Amino acid sequence: MDSRPQTKTSPAAHGTQDTLGTIDAVIAANRSLAGALLPMLHGIQDLLGYVPSTAVPRLANALNLSQAEVHGVLSFYHDFRTVPPGRHILRLCRAEACQAMGCDALETHLQQQHGLSFHETAQDRSITLEPVYCLGNCACAPSLLVNGEVRGRVTQEKLDRWIQELRTTAGGNS
Repeated sequence: MDSRPQTKTSPAAHGTQDTLGTIDAVIAANRSLAGALLPMLHGIQDLLGYVPSTAVPRLANALNLSQAEVHGVLSFYHDFRTVPPGRHILRLCRAEACQAMGCDALETHLQQQHGLSFHETAQDRSITLEPVYCLGNCACAPSLLVNGEVRGRVTQEKLDRWIQELRTTAGGNS
């Protein structure tokens, strides 16, 4: 049974004390689980949008691990973020079908036209771009996940239109 709180808020809404309180609450809720580090990391990211550096020593202390061990797990898995994401998350599929259908050209277009590279957030904090390795939408490649919504047969024109729409709307992390 998943004991993680499911409410998600913006990282900007968290002051230092709120952030530490959230981290401590996730630790307390998951402390008794076998292999609790991953559920704790997921819980913190679910609530804050990322895993802040202040979580590492608290997790290490709670689980009797070194900070290096916690950081090693945190940096090993690509889904964990250590900085706040943009308001919107784009995940471009990098699997074979999408590569065969032009995701590399979309990646280049995102870099050249929009200044977006993988694992980075736009300067205006509107969009974070992340790679993903298969969205299960191979028949409609190349595919993109926009705030959790799968979009297929992505073209540069569609991508430009979606990015413009995202930059003009507020909120909506995935």
